[in-house]
Amino acid sequence: MLSRKGLIPEDYLLTRLAEDVLQQPKFKSKSRKARFVAKNGACNVAHTNIREQGRFLQDVFTTLVDLKWLHTLIIFTMSFLCSWLLFGMIWWLIAFAHGDLDQRGGDFVPCVTEIHSFSSAFLFSIEVQVTIGFGGRMVTEECVSAIIMLIVQNIVGLVINAIMLGCIFMKTAQANRRAETLIFSKHAVVSVRNNKLCFMVRIGDLRKSMIISATVRMQVVRRSTTEEGEVLPLDQIDIHMDNPVGTNGVFLVSPLIICHVIDKDSPLYDMSAADLQHDDVEVIVVLEGVVETTGITTQARTSYVSEEILWGQRFVPTVSEEDGMYAVDYSKFGNTLKVPTPCCSAKTLDRAGGIAHFKLVEGVTLRPSVRRRRGSTMGRRSRMESR
Repeated sequence: MLSRKGLIPEDYLLTRLAEDVLQQPKFKSKSRKARFVAKNGACNVAHTNIREQGRFLQDVFTTLVDLKWLHTLIIFTMSFLCSWLLFGMIWWLIAFAHGDLDQRGGDFVPCVTEIHSFSSAFLFSIEVQVTIGFGGRMVTEECVSAIIMLIVQNIVGLVINAIMLGCIFMKTAQANRRAETLIFSKHAVVSVRNNKLCFMVRIGDLRKSMIISATVRMQVVRRSTTEEGEVLPLDQIDIHMDNPVGTNGVFLVSPLIICHVIDKDSPLYDMSAADLQHDDVEVIVVLEGVVETTGITTQARTSYVSEEILWGQRFVPTVSEEDGMYAVDYSKFGNTLKVPTPCCSAKTLDRAGGIAHFKLVEGVTLRPSVRRRRGSTMGRRSRMESR
């Protein structure tokens, strides 16, 4: 997503991709399940065999807003053209029934002046609906039907204007436009923070206008089976987050690292670094809040599959203090660095005594092993020299 926004130079992206390829372990690739949510937030769901299509017509306004711009503009144009043609035909019929099309003497009072053909009736229909009023044609008090039709066409024209203009306004002010400047890190990371194994992602806002009451939610989507044997292909499990401000609400002025502590209540509790390479796991991150300038609720989404979760890495700091103010370097937004992290699952780690025990074992076992290697090599060299 960052490359689409142009926030990181292309040379950095190429280097980054090359490093990722070199760092990843080599294993036989296997087919992965389809993503539930794409990186840009689009839901990868196709609705088929919908029999009750009439439900969409019951909510015409939402249907029009959800259409593509080309279809909306076509409907916008055709709604006015069809209404002008329809009322133009009605005005021509009124004139024909009253005999206005026959060229009579000066004592004859027509329903609408200066209507001699369908073309003139069509032009009068446009003048009435858009309130142009050139002055050449007008309704007289001769025909009650003409007066009633004048009122009806004005009301219908106002309704069409309200619906179509409101539809175009809602399309231009849609909440997903604001979500284009809400960014997520390309990768998620798993590392130790505060002596706990954590799953972390980074979020940021490129605009100066804030997102009010911003909240972040996470879900794990994976295939699971119930105790009764029912297979759930898309089991959505909520996971708890330990946000920087202590609650689900975030103050998104600078990029923030959203942290999920992998504990016994976490769906990632049984997953290790090796399991991550083989299991089909997708973590969905949802950021939503109210746009400060418009008051419209917006939502940004992304997801991380197993290949996009980096085990044993953490994010590089992006905020620095310069000249009495804080500066954010978005070129480092997706940068990560390796840190010592146990490759086992959080469940195995808790059974072994936690992070403190892991650090103790690491410090005791690694150093003697190195010494033994050196001693063994020195012994080999002495034996070879004696020979």
